Amino acid sequence: MAAPRHALAPLASSKFRPPRFGLAGSRLGEPPDRDGDAKAIATVDAAYQAGIRFFDTSPAYGAAAEQRLGTALQRRPRGEFLISTKVAGADAGESVRASIERLGLAVDLVFAEGPAIEAAYPALDELRQDGVIKAIGVASGDWQLLDRIVRDVELDTVLLAGQYSLLDQTARPLLDRCLARGASVIVSGILTPQVLRTEQSSDPATIHARQISAVCERYGVSLPQAALAYPTRHPAVTSVLIAAASPAEIRADAALVRKPVPVNLWRDPDLLRLVS
Repeated sequence: MAAPRHALAPLASSKFRPPRFGLAGSRLGEPPDRDGDAKAIATVDAAYQAGIRFFDTSPAYGAAAEQRLGTALQRRPRGEFLISTKVAGADAGESVRASIERLGLAVDLVFAEGPAIEAAYPALDELRQDGVIKAIGVASGDWQLLDRIVRDVELDTVLLAGQYSLLDQTARPLLDRCLARGASVIVSGILTPQVLRTEQSSDPATIHARQISAVCERYGVSLPQAALAYPTRHPAVTSVLIAAASPAEIRADAALVRKPVPVNLWRDPDLLRLVS
């Protein structure tokens, strides 16, 4: 009998498939002082110890975020993890080199921010051909923009912020296109306030979340646990990024990832009615 696949391992192979879960570095720059340094490094260490091997950052998160991530990961075998960063302007090559300098580590994957891909692609493609980076992607919170880009540009992956989750499947056409084009999808923004807090409210999104939570509870599954498990049920989605600002937070999220979700939950007619 084959050994069971680790919950944090990549899914089945394709052109480019990063690890199944990753740490989003958007909060690693907070606060910008020595205490913030120690907390961020401890958060990355906790993520690594929990089995996470994908780490995403950006110059937009502040120089400290990249420096802290690099400091934490420089102690680890470089071949064991993947780092992604982002570029937002025309001088993509210089931006990537600056990120590498702040990290003190090579970068595997570079995302252009939305429309910047048109100007950034030639430089990123040259870096990929030279072996400086391994993959090129586009990041956006606008699934329709990503859909247009994926249609016209040969990409390895896209990073979608929101719009595909247990509570919102708006971006499903993008995922279907990425599957057809051979581009993997990384999603973020999964643990929204509606997922984490389902208190009484007349807000339609919160009511929807409460209804889904009630179905999940029949199977002993919390709403955050189901939310983290749901996106990779679409075959185009390879990875889910989780933002965290403390070791306790990322440990708790990683523990949820490891807890199995009963397959019958996904087949429950009430859930199917709510998630479509």
